Parts: sequence; C-alpha cells; structure tokens
Amino acid sequence: MRLSRRQFTLGALAAASGTALSGTALSGTARAATALDYTTRETFDLFDRTFHGSGAAGQPSDTNEHGGLAWGQSYVLAGFIRMYEAYRDTHYLDRLIHNIDLVLAGRDSERGVTDHRGRSLPGWRAMAPYTVGLVTLKDAGGQELAEIRTALSYADNAVATVRAGSSADRFTLEVRNNRTNVVATFTDLSLDPASPDHAVRRILDAYPTPTLVTARDLRNAPAMPVFGATPFVSQPVIFTVHTGMISYPMASFARLVLRSPRLRAVPKYRHKAVEYLKAARDAAAIHDDEWRQTEDGLGYFVWNKGTPLAYDGAEQPTNQSLALGQTYAELAAATGDPFYADRARRMARTFLREVRADADDAYVWSYWPTFGRVYRGFGKDEGVSEFTPSGGPARQIEDLSHGAIDVEFAAAVFRNGLFYRGADMARFARTYSKNLVAPPGADGVATAYQRVDGTGSTTGAGQYLQAPRWMAVAQWDGAVFTHARAIYAGRAVQPQLGSYLGCVAYLNWHARKGS
Repeated sequence: MRLSRRQFTLGALAAASGTALSGTALSGTARAATALDYTTRETFDLFDRTFHGSGAAGQPSDTNEHGGLAWGQSYVLAGFIRMYEAYRDTHYLDRLIHNIDLVLAGRDSERGVTDHRGRSLPGWRAMAPYTVGLVTLKDAGGQELAEIRTALSYADNAVATVRAGSSADRFTLEVRNNRTNVVATFTDLSLDPASPDHAVRRILDAYPTPTLVTARDLRNAPAMPVFGATPFVSQPVIFTVHTGMISYPMASFARLVLRSPRLRAVPKYRHKAVEYLKAARDAAAIHDDEWRQTEDGLGYFVWNKGTPLAYDGAEQPTNQSLALGQTYAELAAATGDPFYADRARRMARTFLREVRADADDAYVWSYWPTFGRVYRGFGKDEGVSEFTPSGGPARQIEDLSHGAIDVEFAAAVFRNGLFYRGADMARFARTYSKNLVAPPGADGVATAYQRVDGTGSTTGAGQYLQAPRWMAVAQWDGAVFTHARAIYAGRAVQPQLGSYLGCVAYLNWHARKGS
C-alpha cells in the first residue's frame, strides 16, 4: 500500500502532536486516520523527520550517560544501514554520516570526561540507572573514613543518611532509594576495625539488603562520621554492550563502502569508511581486558572485579557479549583481519553451546550464560564480586528484545561466512514463529510473548514493539515478517523511540530484499 497525501499528513500530525504516546494508546478511529504502511520508505522518512525533530531521548547529539545512544540512536544508525541496503539510495548513507559524526563527537575522549578508572577513552560512558552509586563518609575535619556503595539500579536516586546511634561512639546508617522506595538500615555501627560492630563487616554480614549495600574502609582507625544525608553518585562505566550497539553500524558502513567499488570511488564515502573503521576498532579495543577465551575455542566477556556494577567479577549476559560480537563480524568482513574473525567465531561457538532445540526445533536459551557464575549462583565465601558479594542463581530465559541482539549477531556472522549453518538460522527463525508469536490480544491485534521459550507477558513492557528487529532471520520463516508487520499495523506505531525507526527500516529491508 502506498500512502495517500492525506494519510501521510494525518500520520505526521498525529506524531507531532503526541497523539500516540504508546503503540497501544490509539483508538480505532485514530488508528484508521494514521494508517501507515511500515514497509515503505515514505513511512521511514516520516519517522526519521519526526523523531529527529522531537527532541526525544536518543538523539545523535545526546551523550550516553543514561544509555540514550546505546538504546536509542544505535537503532537509528542501524536503520539507515538497512534502508540503504533495501533501496541503494545514498541519501541514507548521507543521513548516517550526519548522525555518526555527532555520535563520535560525544565520545568521552572528545568531551574530556573519564570512566571510573579516570581514563578518557574513545567510547561512551554510562552511569544511572546502570552502575553502582558511591558515598564517602567523612569526619568533621573532612577526612575520608569509609565508602558506602549501593548496587541497586537507579543508584542516583539513593541517599545515605547518618544519624546518632545509642551511644556516643556509634552511628546509624540508612540507605534509601527514593525511586524504588526500598531502604536498608544498619544501627549502632562503628568504624573501629576491632569493634564487633565494625561497619564494613556488619554491612557485609547483612548482605543482600534491599538496597544491596556494601562498604569499604578508607581509614582503618576509630572515627565518627558527620551526621546528615548525602546523595549517591552513580559511577561512569563504558559497557561492552553499549560499545557494540553504537559501533556496529559504523563497522557496517565501513564494510559496505570498502567492499563496493562504486561507493569506494566516492571520496566522501571512502574517507568516512576509513574514519569509522578506526572509530569502531578503537572503541572495541576498550574492552580487550574484559575478554576471556578458552583452549577449546570459546570466547566471551566478563565484568572485571572492581568495576562499579552489580555482578562485577562475573560473566556478562549473553546479549551484552554478542552486541560487540556484531561489530567484530563486520570488522572481519571489512578488513579481513583474522583477529576479528577469530573473536566472532569464538563468540558464535559459545552461543551455539548455549542454545538448545525444543520440541518445535526452535532454539531456546537463557539470559545469563549457563557456564557463568550468575546463572549458577555464588556466595560471599567465593570472593567473586566486590559490589555484589553474593548473587543468583539467575536462570531466566532470554527475552524478545535482548534476544533480537543475539539473533542479529548470529545473522551477521552467517552473512559474512564466519559461522553457523542455514539449519541454525532456521531454528532461530522458529524461535520467533513457534515461540514468540502469541494469540491476538483482547483487541484482536497481533502480539508476542516476552521470552524466547513462549512464556511471559504479551502486554507488559512493550516487548512486542521490538518484534521487527527479528527480521535478520525472517528469510528462513516468512511468519517472522508477516507477524511483526501485523504488530505495527495493528497498533499504528508512531516514532517515539529510536528503536521504532530501526524496526520500520527492518520491515522495509525484508520487504525489498526478502533477507
């Protein structure tokens, strides 16, 4: 269906005026008035103009302090790649260049900001709601006495309050998170290491508390902290998954240009390909100290112990490792460098060991790697983690949205001839068609289950609106495309989020290429 001028205008007006704040908020009349064909470039171009004119989170000029680039703009960049592949119109490469240049200007090294180790690197740091928050307790003279940490999400909404204890040499510590409305209280603490009420030991013994509090001595001597309330400060960390999501379209651009004589002959595209190739390599290299590989050919990422994150010292979730694997696969294709090919293959081999075929011959896998400490669970006596002394077992099944990253990685590796067989890709496609496809909701509109084994909510958290990101495997099962398109059409989705642009691009991509 091609949009009439009237339909096109009504859709633009609805988006600009905020008619649909979510895909399910439209009435039947509004859906009819804003009917869009999500497989046309006109719809994508409308989404592009509307989103970038809206000021919504995830603009290319945003920082990644709260994840806006990784979970917003990255999908836009990937969308431009898919739109170019669908239509071969360099307009989308030009749009991509405009946005990537803004994103690169937001790197820590360009902004002059640092990560938790004081390094200013060519990547994109993030803080709240992801990282550990810190507060330093001081005495009346300003001497630092102890560090209090909370590993609960949204640590920047937490406050540490010190009050008087039951005696002159004791104090009470309260750590409250005002967003999640949870609190942990520790009474009659001492900063004397010889005391049975030593704060660090008492807090560790009580772990896990509602706000996941730990503490560290900064001065091993008796002292009393100043009373009062101090807000926690979330610490800056460059996440592997964020680097992967942001750098993947850059590496894809380099692959497209450097492998195309026509594009390579255009100086602008050739120079940008070289620039973006370096940017992707530099960003990926930030995480080399988190990489682990085994003698039997596996590879994955960990969070090094002492990184201010929940589960520091443990293996990263599958999607967080594979996000950077996407970049490796494209760098291997763009450069022929065996270093990137080896890492991509190792990650693909690791992922293949994680999946299992169910009764419908569809792949199912967990959010956390089954060989990892979080999946198995760990105790305080094991010394795994600085900020979460114990944790797990966490054995939840992967969800639709994060699973889309996993299958995007698998498809990138397959397309570039690095790993996997067609049978594997068909099983990933059946994960969607056999497990994620759910019966229509009460409104008769297509929807999807939350988890890749066909369980979980079909209405909560809007996971179903990320369904088109599974187009990477749609060529192996047409139901992936028809169902994801029905979700968007049935909800008259509007461009509130960067990921929706990526989704519309993917629907265009499959409709034009069938792959």
